[in-house]
Amino acid sequence: MLFNQGNLRSALAKTPVYEWAGKMPTPQEFEFPIPYSLLPTPHSLLPTPYSLSPLRVTVNRNSPLPHSPLPILMRLLQIVPSISLIYGGPSQMVLGLSKALASQGAEVMILTTTANGDTGQAPLDVPIDRPVEQDGYQIRYFPCSPFRRYKFSLDLLRWLSAHANEYDLAHIHALFSPVSTAAATIARSKNLPYILRPLGTLDPADLKKKRALKQIYAALFERANIAGAAALHFTSDQEAKVSDRFGALTRDLILPLGVTPLPARAHCNAPLPLSVRTNCDSSLPPTLLFMSRIDPKKGLDLLLPALEQLLSEGLQFKFVLAGGNPQDPHYEKQIHNRIQSSPLKDSTTTTGFVSGDAKTELLRSADLFVLPSYYENFGIAVAEAMVAGIPVVISDQVHIWREIQQAEAGWICTCDRSSLTNQLRAALQNAAERQRRGANARTHALEHYSWDAIAQQMLIAYHQLLAAR
Repeated sequence: MLFNQGNLRSALAKTPVYEWAGKMPTPQEFEFPIPYSLLPTPHSLLPTPYSLSPLRVTVNRNSPLPHSPLPILMRLLQIVPSISLIYGGPSQMVLGLSKALASQGAEVMILTTTANGDTGQAPLDVPIDRPVEQDGYQIRYFPCSPFRRYKFSLDLLRWLSAHANEYDLAHIHALFSPVSTAAATIARSKNLPYILRPLGTLDPADLKKKRALKQIYAALFERANIAGAAALHFTSDQEAKVSDRFGALTRDLILPLGVTPLPARAHCNAPLPLSVRTNCDSSLPPTLLFMSRIDPKKGLDLLLPALEQLLSEGLQFKFVLAGGNPQDPHYEKQIHNRIQSSPLKDSTTTTGFVSGDAKTELLRSADLFVLPSYYENFGIAVAEAMVAGIPVVISDQVHIWREIQQAEAGWICTCDRSSLTNQLRAALQNAAERQRRGANARTHALEHYSWDAIAQQMLIAYHQLLAAR
């Protein structure tokens, strides 16, 4: 049977539930073999790169994609409680995604609030009476009201209710956040298809926090939002596997987050992974970088004792602790006090939160990156280190650990002090192996965490989900 792109979309639209992987065909016609191993005829009318499975829509990001594979203009909303730096990478990634989608021809509007912290910080100093143009897309900021604590904005919700019919799809980031919850409810009432990105909030480990309250919240609001979503956007297979849907059946879209490569800067004629870093003197102790939010989930209670053990064995290294936590300054101070009273004091540099050029320089100077988190749905800081050519030591609760293990891009430990100590020892003692795995890390990140490729695949997913409605 022959299909072109147009009637393929029509055929797929008649199949309400399926999993698709691989690239969309180009406008040339293809003859598709019947995938007899999948579903019985007449539903098995899909090409070999596609497969069927209940309630999943999974994109294979390894497949090359043609430029602008679906030339239909889409008007997209990206809705997120805040894009302030204070809330870390997951919120900031909405900016990278929007820029990449706009570069592919989509019309993108971000709806967000002026929230800039939950402990008395002043709101973002941004225009609230007009859209802000940025990198080919627009941002509309709304003041938090009637209360600031939960990044809630009645003005945002009123705007969404009034303008929902002007857009094709809404991509809503964060669950258990009142403005996101209400936005999904409004989208459903206005028949605006929407995708939910949980940001790790459906991980059982995260659900343990305020468990009773979250169970009530889910029963009242989020279960209906999850069930009514066109898809749930997970950033790793593991995140999708462990996430609790509260009994709702879902379509799952699995696509990672993207990172922007550091500009190349040659030093000491080193191979590519070291060419973007300044620390090329092999006679110096290796620099170990932790760059993430200072939070109990990040495994610092495992990392600091592990490093103390390695120091006691005579292993020399420089440890850089980069990050802060304005949301929990007490814990941040506790960690800093712990280091000051530790043998690590003379080997440690603390920088606080870093961004821009300061962040770039930290990545350039690092030999090894560490993040032994207790749970992490993706770990954008890990991907940023990898694209800089830095091998990583991470726990098997960072949900991209299998990809890193398969790519031989780092070392994997369990959330156990002894396991972490052993992996750090192996990494710090072997400069040649760090260089090899750093090269693998950069190659993997450039191939799999490219914003342009992710945006192309995201647009295909958007079109496919709309066609299946």
